[in-house]
Amino acid sequence: MVKETTDQTFEKDTAKGVTLTDFWATWCGPCRMQSPVVEKLAEERNDVTFNKMDVDANPKTPQEFGIMSIPTLVIKKDGQVVDKVIGYHSKEQLAKVLDQYTD
Repeated sequence: MVKETTDQTFEKDTAKGVTLTDFWATWCGPCRMQSPVVEKLAEERNDVTFNKMDVDANPKTPQEFGIMSIPTLVIKKDGQVVDKVIGYHSKEQLAKVLDQYTD
């Protein structure tokens, strides 16, 4: 399951373990392609917490991370950013990236 996160809850939602946050917007075509891929990955993996954040409704966090293009996927491990993936990526590509940070 992919949980909606906000500027107010982001730090708490990404503080423990490996997390992937999908920064997206409703008007973004590539975001609409990326979203089902993230959803499918979330169904298959219980070693990663999946979040998504609407950049229009929550401008503070994307600004803090310097996100200029969406979709951007930010991967954190125990609260620290370990990777940033920009643009559309397949489920296989994302799984390979996540495998680097999960035990």
